[in-house]
Amino acid sequence: MKAYTKETQALITPKGAIDLLKEGNLRFQKKKQASRDLLDQVADTTSGQYPFATILSCIDSRVSSELIFDQGIGDIFSARVAGNFVNEDILGSMEFACKLAGTKLVLVLGHTACGAVKGACDDAKLGNLTALISKIKPAVEAVSEPTDSSLRNSKNIDFVNEVAVKNVHMTIDNIRKESEVLKEMEDNGEILIVGGMYDISNGAVTFL
Repeated sequence: MKAYTKETQALITPKGAIDLLKEGNLRFQKKKQASRDLLDQVADTTSGQYPFATILSCIDSRVSSELIFDQGIGDIFSARVAGNFVNEDILGSMEFACKLAGTKLVLVLGHTACGAVKGACDDAKLGNLTALISKIKPAVEAVSEPTDSSLRNSKNIDFVNEVAVKNVHMTIDNIRKESEVLKEMEDNGEILIVGGMYDISNGAVTFL
């Protein structure tokens, strides 16, 4: 499998980019990864890169976008931060990826049993992690159920996962609100901004 070129990238629509990721995740789940020579793709991309998607995911070691979507060298831009939220730097990276490098999709990918989300649910405090977790806490507050405070913590995995989904939706809202570049591109049909959840128990991605 060859790396994408400017010409093959141009043929991919935003919806087509979603389909490519869905197909790749299905291959991953079925242990039928595409045959590719990564070193050949290194050579293919020496003079330029033409990825079709930009994925924001958590730093969790179990959630490597290249692996779970069965992608190779030069196929996707991958931004990672614990809790998969956006800040100025990540938004700038996304704007570069979409406006200048031509990707057709922004995917915000959360995952089940997220440690950063658990920390936010528990109001954990530890060095610089305290500031990071504060960016996820609005999602905790936005999930109204359960109302019993004894159930609104990391021991309640259903609550944790619901907060993770809410965090994905709120991150998408923040992208549209804080990036005029990406919002305009989406309004013009040049890109799609979507969310997904990765299940660490079975390797499946559900698009939201």
